[in-house]
Amino acid sequence: MNSIIVSDALQYGGILIEGCLLVYMACSAQRRRLAGVGLYLFSMFAAGQVRAHIIRGYGLRSPEYTYVYWTTDFVLVIASFLLVCYLFRRAFEQQEKMWRFARLLLGLVFVLAIGVSSLSFLGNYSLLSPKYVVEFNQNLYFTCLVLNTMLYLTLQHLESTDEQLGLLVCGVGIQFAGPAATMALCHLTTGESFARTLVSFTVPVCTLGMLVVWAYAIVRVRESTIKVTGRIGEPALLEVTAD
Repeated sequence: MNSIIVSDALQYGGILIEGCLLVYMACSAQRRRLAGVGLYLFSMFAAGQVRAHIIRGYGLRSPEYTYVYWTTDFVLVIASFLLVCYLFRRAFEQQEKMWRFARLLLGLVFVLAIGVSSLSFLGNYSLLSPKYVVEFNQNLYFTCLVLNTMLYLTLQHLESTDEQLGLLVCGVGIQFAGPAATMALCHLTTGESFARTLVSFTVPVCTLGMLVVWAYAIVRVRESTIKVTGRIGEPALLEVTAD
């Protein structure tokens, strides 16, 4: 009973922060700048509402909820990949060559995730089966975690002055790392009950942690960007501005 109360508190706390951030960004001058973040938050908020509606109508253990859960999970994992793409684009907006390389890399890893998931079921299952969707979701989720880690290390190497972007990337790392570890544990233990229970707590805790970091980044941290001026062959001048 206590575990259910804690789980519900974490879930509703996350929904409250999601709703508040969506309203804040809609009324903020940063709404275009944070379009990728807003899309991801809206996907999370909408998926939570749809799942809650199905639970009230059909129950937690109903086939309808299972179908809706994995369908919305597919939407969320696609939104996660788009979020990572948005973060890469923002990190390299002043460096077009690096962005072209990153765009190619993102496209290749997405195709690779589809290919690896397809090979796992080729000749045995339909690619439209729920098991394929679960496999694809897990593969793309781990891919997003690796890409986000690469982006974080790249930002450290470039010594980026965009503090808001750094916090957004850190928040994504919190959101992805915990669930990825617990999903791996579930896979290794073939779905033992304690592993499933751990997942049910880890996911909302990590989501709440990400939302808290994002709330601070969006509301409290002013974005700063670095602009490089000067002609080719001449010393570059750095101009730091704050939006």
